[in-house]
Amino acid sequence: MSEDQLQQSIVIWFKNEYQMHGKGLIFSCPNGGSRNMLEAKKLKQTGAMAGVSDLIVLLPSKCLFIELKAEKGIQSEVQKIFEERVKNLNFDYFIIRSLEEFKKLF
Repeated sequence: MSEDQLQQSIVIWFKNEYQMHGKGLIFSCPNGGSRNMLEAKKLKQTGAMAGVSDLIVLLPSKCLFIELKAEKGIQSEVQKIFEERVKNLNFDYFIIRSLEEFKKLF
């Protein structure tokens, strides 16, 4: 399963199980893709940050940062730095490789 497919399945599951019932929010911060230099500059100036996790999950009094990886995928150096910064701020950061692994968080 690709990371995109994994992300779609996780978002659908979470929305059906939690978000529809007002128990949480899930969203992404799209940072990838090809952009022209002007657009990339604007995104950076308005807060885009390399390495941000694929998904952010908000639960009552809790915030989870979720990085998705295919079975053999590895974090980039900027993703590792982002993970460290998140953990230093006492938030939870998880690397998830399957829908089942994500479900176990709940």
